[in-house]
Amino acid sequence: MSYQAYQKAQQSSESPSQVEYRLFAQVTNALIEARDKNMRGADLVKALDWNRRMWSVLSSDCGTEGNSLPQNLRAGIISLSIWVSKHSSAVVRGAEKIDDLISINRTIMEGLADQARLQSKASETTGAPVSPGSVNSSL
Repeated sequence: MSYQAYQKAQQSSESPSQVEYRLFAQVTNALIEARDKNMRGADLVKALDWNRRMWSVLSSDCGTEGNSLPQNLRAGIISLSIWVSKHSSAVVRGAEKIDDLISINRTIMEGLADQARLQSKASETTGAPVSPGSVNSSL
């Protein structure tokens, strides 16, 4: 099977929580690599910018009409996105450490993993796929 076919099969079988988890894992690994290699300058900014862009997209999605997440969760994600942006700037200036960003991402990943397990369990029980809005999110 070609790599593209494998990717397509993987993406079509993943729940939204699994896709989000995979993205968080990739971005968080870039942050960890930046920390562990003591990156500075453009290399550090590249990892921080990827994280900031991911959070910005999440924030934008939470602000759109029709988003099925509970209002308080959406507000929390938007607040976290603002914090991530400010903290990232402080990391670039050397005023803060990257570890807090890694920690926040890991916490979100735990919630996404829990959500994926709930969706999987609900799907097994009913025999039907579960839409993302039909199970309360645990972010």
